[in-house]
Amino acid sequence: MGEVATVGNVGAMRPAWEPSESYLERSRLRRFARANGHSDYATFFEWSIRDLETFWRATEQDLGIVWHAPYAHVLDSTKGIPWTTWWTGGRMNYVATALRHDPARVAVIAEAEDGTVRTLTFGELAAEVASVAAGLRSLGVRGGDRVGVFLPLTIECAVAVLAIGAIGAVFIPIFSGYGAEAIAGRLRDAEARALICADGFYRRGQVVPMKETADAAADAAPSVGAVVVVERVGRAYAKRGRDVPWSELRHRADLDIADTSAEDPFMVIYTSGTTGKPKGALHVHGGFPVKAAQDLAHCFDLQERDVILWSTDIGWMMGPWLIAGGLMLGATIVLYDGTPDYPDASRMWSLVERHRVTHLGISPTAIRGLMRAGEAPVRSKDRSSLFVLGSTGEPWNPDPWWWYFRNVGEERCPIINYSGGTEVSGGIVGCTTWTPIAPGSFSGPCPGMDADVVNEHGQALRGAVGELVIRRPWPGMTRGFWRDPAGAASRYLETYWSRFPNVWVHGDFARIDEAGFWYIEGRSDDTLKVAGKRVGPAEVESAAVGHPAVSEAAAIGVPHEIKGEAIVVFCVLRPDHVASDALARSVQDRIAEVLGKPLRPEGVRFVTQLPKTRNAKILRRVIRGAYLGKSDLGDLSSLENPAAIDEIRATAIGAAAR
Repeated sequence: MGEVATVGNVGAMRPAWEPSESYLERSRLRRFARANGHSDYATFFEWSIRDLETFWRATEQDLGIVWHAPYAHVLDSTKGIPWTTWWTGGRMNYVATALRHDPARVAVIAEAEDGTVRTLTFGELAAEVASVAAGLRSLGVRGGDRVGVFLPLTIECAVAVLAIGAIGAVFIPIFSGYGAEAIAGRLRDAEARALICADGFYRRGQVVPMKETADAAADAAPSVGAVVVVERVGRAYAKRGRDVPWSELRHRADLDIADTSAEDPFMVIYTSGTTGKPKGALHVHGGFPVKAAQDLAHCFDLQERDVILWSTDIGWMMGPWLIAGGLMLGATIVLYDGTPDYPDASRMWSLVERHRVTHLGISPTAIRGLMRAGEAPVRSKDRSSLFVLGSTGEPWNPDPWWWYFRNVGEERCPIINYSGGTEVSGGIVGCTTWTPIAPGSFSGPCPGMDADVVNEHGQALRGAVGELVIRRPWPGMTRGFWRDPAGAASRYLETYWSRFPNVWVHGDFARIDEAGFWYIEGRSDDTLKVAGKRVGPAEVESAAVGHPAVSEAAAIGVPHEIKGEAIVVFCVLRPDHVASDALARSVQDRIAEVLGKPLRPEGVRFVTQLPKTRNAKILRRVIRGAYLGKSDLGDLSSLENPAAIDEIRATAIGAAAR
C-alpha cells in the first residue's frame, strides 16, 4: 500500500477515560459476559465472533426479544455468506418488543423548536400505534406494502414508523429536508402505496413547508394513492383528493401486530453514492432492530429508565435506530425537532437539563459549531444526569473531542465513538463503558462484529492505514438492495463482497495503533496518496483545525504531474479571522509541521461553508468534483447547502486567475 503518513496521535495512545467502579457495576455488557462465563472483555469478545450461534442466541434472550414462534437455528449461510439469513423459522415483529414495557413509563418525549413538549407513555404509545395502524389498513395498506415517512422528528414520526411495522408493511425513511425529485425517486423505486408528511416544520423560527414538496413528489410517483398529512404547524395548504389528515387517519382499535417472519422486510433505507441513483438497503425485522438494540445495550449501556437524545433525522439511519433500539430496550427516547443552536447555543444543553438526559448523541460537526459560542452556554445548564456521550457520522479532530469530553461530560462521561453504516444497521467499530477510551478512538469492533483492517491483499494490517472489513456475518447486514437482482449481477455483491472472497469491504480506511485503539481515516475513495504516502483526510483536517484561525476543514486530492496527487484544503475560519494569502501559508505550514513537509498542502482555500448532508457529513467527493470543474457531481439528494458548491467553484476560478 505504500508508505503511510503519520500524525501526532499515531502510536500508543493513553486512555483519556477508564471505567470507574460505578460504571463497571452498572455495565449491562459485563453482566451479560459474566453470565456466559467470560470474566474479561478480551475473552468475551473472542467468543462473540467465533461462536455466532451461541453468542447471538444469548444476546437475543438478554435483549428480551418477543417471539411469536421460536426459531430452530440462529443463522443459515447455505446460500453463501453474503446471503446469510437469521433466526431460521422464527416469527417475530420488532414492534411487539418495542411496546412490551410498563404502560405507565414514559416512552417518548418530543420537543419542538418552539419549545412545545409532548410525551407519551408506553401505554399511550401502544394506543396511538394501534389507532394509526388501523387507519393505514383502512387505506388499503397491507403487509409488504411500502409507505414513505417524510416527517420531522416528532411524536407522529415515531408512531408512524411503529404503525407501519405493526401491520407488516415496509417503511421508507425520507430526510425532512429533501426536495421533491429526491423523494419521488425513492417513492418510485419502492413503488410506495402511501406517503406520510407534515404541513411544515420550524427551522430557526421560520416555517419550512413540506406539503407542497410532498405533493410534487407524489405527483411524480404513480403508485402513491394516499398522502397522510400531519398538521404540524397549522398552516394553510392546497387540499388534494388523495389527502388524509392525520386526525382522520386515527381509528379507535385494539393493537393488532402482524405475525411476521424474522426475515420479512420492515424498512428500505436509501443510501447516496458517488454515481448513479441511491441504493435501497433492505432490512428485516430480525436484523436492523436487533442490531440497533444490541449496540445500544452493549456499547452505550442503555438500559430501562434511561433517557436517550440523539440529534438526528428520520432519513438518517440513526433516526430509525433510535426509535427501534431505544424503545426495544425500554428507554425513554427524546425526539428534538429543531436545530442544536436555536434560539441560542445553549439549546442542546437545555434539552439535557430539562429532560434529565442520560445518553446524548451529537456529531463532531455539530460540536465544532457549538464550540464557537464558548463554554458558558454549556456550563450554564445542569448536565449532572449525563452518563454517556455518543458520536457518529465522521472522524473526530482532537480539539472538538476534548471540548466535548471536558465541557459537556466534565471528564467523567465516556465518549462512545461509533461508526458503521446504513447497510450494517449500526456499528462496525465502537467503544464500551467496560473498556478504556483514547481521544477520538474506537476501543475496537462492536461485540459480535468480526472486523479487521487489511492491506490490498486482504491480509491483517497493524500500525498502518488499510481497508476496514468484516469477516463473518451478523444479523443487521442488509439483505441486499431493493429491486437488485441476485446472483453475479447483484449491485450488492459488487459493492461489498467482490474485493475479497466472503469478506465485506465497507469502503472506509482505518488504522489500529500500537495500543490496540482503532481509528477511522475516512472513506476509501476520499483517501489521499501523495508521492506514495497514503493519508486519510481526517488526519489532514485535524492538523488544519489545530490552527487557531480554523474552525472546520475538508481535505481533497487533486491531480499533480509529479506527485500524482496533491492536497488542497478548504477551511472555514473562526470568527474574527480574515482570509488572506499569509493566513493560507500559515495553515499550510501548520499541516506540514504535523504531517511532515512531503504532505504540505498544495493550496488552502477559504470558504464560509462546506457542502454537507443534513446529518452533518462533509461531502468531499462533491468538493473535489466542484473544484475540478466536473459537471456531474453524483447524487446530491442529501446535500443540505447547495450554495456551498458555488463557493468551491469560485475558489477554483480564483486559484486559476492567480
